[in-house]
Amino acid sequence: MTTKTVTVPNISCGHCVATIEREVGEVNGVSDVKAEQATKQVTISWDPDATDWVVIEDTMKEINYPPSA
Repeated sequence: MTTKTVTVPNISCGHCVATIEREVGEVNGVSDVKAEQATKQVTISWDPDATDWVVIEDTMKEINYPPSA
């Protein structure tokens, strides 16, 4: 299992948190997603044999919550 925490500057409300957790959580291989409005951080755990970070990052960009560089 791989875990990564990223900053997502445009998290501004509970709807943002729910959207990120739902959409990223649907990526095959992702086992856990925790988004926090207060810190604007998202922690994601996934199985590297099932998916990789690029797929997760692309999903975040598609839903308009890209992680900052």
